[in-house]
Amino acid sequence: IPLLHRILAMSKRPLLLFASPWTAPAWLKTNGDVRGKGALKGKAGDKYHKTWANYFIKFFDEYAKHNVTFWAVTAQNEPLAGLFTPPPAPTIAFTAAQQRDFIVQDLGPALARSPHRTQLLMLDDQRIHLPHWAKVVLGNATAARYVAGLAIHWYLDAIVPPSNLEATHKLFPDHFLLYTEACTGVLMFR
Repeated sequence: IPLLHRILAMSKRPLLLFASPWTAPAWLKTNGDVRGKGALKGKAGDKYHKTWANYFIKFFDEYAKHNVTFWAVTAQNEPLAGLFTPPPAPTIAFTAAQQRDFIVQDLGPALARSPHRTQLLMLDDQRIHLPHWAKVVLGNATAARYVAGLAIHWYLDAIVPPSNLEATHKLFPDHFLLYTEACTGVLMFR
């Protein structure tokens, strides 16, 4: 927080902060661990999902106490990694349908009721999952109202045709596409 305050004081433009969760607390997960393969207990709309959605709001509340606000948040970082992640990595598994339902029943309403104007992004995983993931989530009118855009990773870009970005944009032109995670030298297939 002190570092963010220094950056804000030095910047001539507003700082747009972005958050993306890696995992829920162990007691909310099916595997009882913040690491490894595991999903949220239960199903969308239940006490576990509502509790996890409220964690997002409490996160924003605590930062707001220090005059730090967030421009956007994703529903989950690399939601499909939770299906095959090795034990040491923190994650939560979501399918596109599970993410849609969590957004519709829990996270979207929690953000809408909160005083925070934080935008919600979906996917936050490899673009190889497009346009399918977008069709499942944004194909639901309620989810589409809560979601501002799609967060995309580019690690597999060397093997994924760029046409999936164009196809996704044509299907959902009111939702922006934003690369949120990548680095060079990872999974080079050329």
